[in-house]
Amino acid sequence: MALSYYEQIEDVTRDQSTTRQALDSLGELVRRYPDTRYAADARLKIDLVRDHLAGKEMEIGRFYQRRGQWLASISRFRMVIDQYQTTTHAPEALMRLTESYLALGIPEEARKAAAVLGANYPNTKWYERAYSLVQKHAPAAQAPAVQAAAAAPAA
Repeated sequence: MALSYYEQIEDVTRDQSTTRQALDSLGELVRRYPDTRYAADARLKIDLVRDHLAGKEMEIGRFYQRRGQWLASISRFRMVIDQYQTTTHAPEALMRLTESYLALGIPEEARKAAAVLGANYPNTKWYERAYSLVQKHAPAAQAPAVQAAAAAPAA
């Protein structure tokens, strides 16, 4: 059943109910039969499914950003950080949070998101962009964590 749901997963622009069913079924397989070769395969597929679900949240968050609906975009990017922090989408989500907080006029929250990004993903294009945005839009009372993270790539 899990494999059937997994094979029906469509791109992130579509409804993700099948993706969630795949995640639930794969999780059940791992829970009930943890020491089988099927469980090992299911664990790999779970990581891919979680990345896919995070991609959907990112797609929606970027949609809201394009429309200037900053609170809605923040909600989606926070979901990626809170529920899918181990996926490939986490660095971009932190950078997009930085953008959205700055757009709302909340530079302290933007600095915090940029600092977390710098601490966890210091050598990424996302950190470079976030750091640049913070320097440009909120340079005055820069948080020490952002300064420390900024020094790390140069060292």
